[in-house]
Amino acid sequence: STLTQLQHNTNMKTRTQIIAELKRYFNVKELVCNHVFAKHGDKSWMFLSTPYLETLLFLRQDLLKVPMVCNTNTLKQRGLRCNLCQIVKDKSAINVLYLSAHVTGSGGDFSSSQMSAEQMRQLIKAHADELPCPVRIERDVNWLHIDVYDNMSTDAKVVEFNG
Repeated sequence: STLTQLQHNTNMKTRTQIIAELKRYFNVKELVCNHVFAKHGDKSWMFLSTPYLETLLFLRQDLLKVPMVCNTNTLKQRGLRCNLCQIVKDKSAINVLYLSAHVTGSGGDFSSSQMSAEQMRQLIKAHADELPCPVRIERDVNWLHIDVYDNMSTDAKVVEFNG
C-alpha cells in the first residue's frame, strides 16, 4: 500500500547518514585505491554507490558484526579500482572489456581476522532477505567479494559467481 511504502521510505537512511555511520568502521582510504585517495581524499566517498555503501553498513553493523578490512598497506586493489590500477591497466592492454564492480564503485573484497570468508558468505546467504538490495558474492576465494550488481536473471537476493 501507499502508506506502507511511505513508512518504509521514512525509515530509509540518506546517503549522508549512511556515510556518517560507515565512518565509524571504515576510512574511505580503505575503500578506494591509493590513486583515487591521493587525488580526492575524503571526497572519494562520491565514487562509491549508495546501494553498495548501504549494504556494507548493514554487513558490518547488523549482520557480520566483526571488523572487516578492504585495502591495506600491502593490498591496494581490493576496493574501488581506477584506470591507473594495475589490474585495470593489464585488462586494457590486452583489449579485454573490464566492467568489474570494483571499477564502478559497486563492490569490494573484504577479510576479517574474526570470521573466515566462507563463514561470512554462509551468514549472508542465511540472511539474504534482510539485505538492503540484491548482491553477488564470489565463491571459492579466501576473501569476501561482495557487490551490488543485479543481473536481473533471478529474484534471488544473493547470487554466487566464479571470478
